[in-house]
Amino acid sequence: MEYKDYYKILGVERGAGEDAIKKAFRKLAMKYHPDRNPGNKAAEEKFKEINEAYEVLGDPEKRRRYDQLGESYASWQQAGGSPGNFNWSDWFSTPRSGGTRTRVEYTNLDDMFGGLGGFSDFFQSIFGGLGGSPQTATRTAQRNARLQSVEQPVQISFIEAYHGAERTLAIGERRIQVKIPAGADNGTKVRIKGVGQPQPDGTLGDVYLIVQVTPDPRFERKGADLYTDVELDLYTAVLGGEAKVNTPDGPVVLTIPAGTQPGQTFRLAGRGMPLLRSPKTHGDLFARARVSLPRNLTPEQRALFQKLAGR
Repeated sequence: MEYKDYYKILGVERGAGEDAIKKAFRKLAMKYHPDRNPGNKAAEEKFKEINEAYEVLGDPEKRRRYDQLGESYASWQQAGGSPGNFNWSDWFSTPRSGGTRTRVEYTNLDDMFGGLGGFSDFFQSIFGGLGGSPQTATRTAQRNARLQSVEQPVQISFIEAYHGAERTLAIGERRIQVKIPAGADNGTKVRIKGVGQPQPDGTLGDVYLIVQVTPDPRFERKGADLYTDVELDLYTAVLGGEAKVNTPDGPVVLTIPAGTQPGQTFRLAGRGMPLLRSPKTHGDLFARARVSLPRNLTPEQRALFQKLAGR
């Protein structure tokens, strides 16, 4: 059986304190959690190793026993022994000083992480009973392997992104009203602190809502700036006039100068999206002229156009 160096797995010194071990665990758990590495088997295996290491080093009782084993194993190696000849049976739930048999209780990682697999043979042999058979769990080890935060997608409309929105989040039996700020865009994260899963330190993790904004066919968004089309008939484009332009706050009237060209852009300052961290400040709205040409001319209209063309 292979000896597992839990200190090396967490990247801490053997004399590391509780806070250093906890910090190292959190950092690695965040990095290798399956939710952040979907389909990555190597990350899953690393994640299981990390949690197994913290299950031992984060528990004073298990850590003392593991350190005793480590000292014996190191002495065996220094004396020229090979792993295959080490007497592991001495450590299979053997009596400690005082005559009390070691009994470690845990839950299987299958239960904790939806099928990622259980603890290693090394762990089960040393802490879980003779021959590596796991004992029935009466104390959950879920605190050791929860991701510090949970991400949940939430969909809002374009207009809700402009004005801000609210959503009701159900967490267990709790229902929490969450405000999504004006100016949110695809990928915006809204943090809900202290309502998530239990953490190794006994606190509750955070939940992050990942915003998805449904598009609005009237607008194209580029950061805080918006682009839209304003339909003009030929006569308004040639002679000038007024036209209605869509904005997220409703239509406004735009003055069209004579001789407006197709594709010409008009800037409406401050009519764009609010800035996420400064909602009173808005981007601009750019209205692009789309000139509609008449398809069916009356004889009189045709004659006038021919006269203008000098025909």
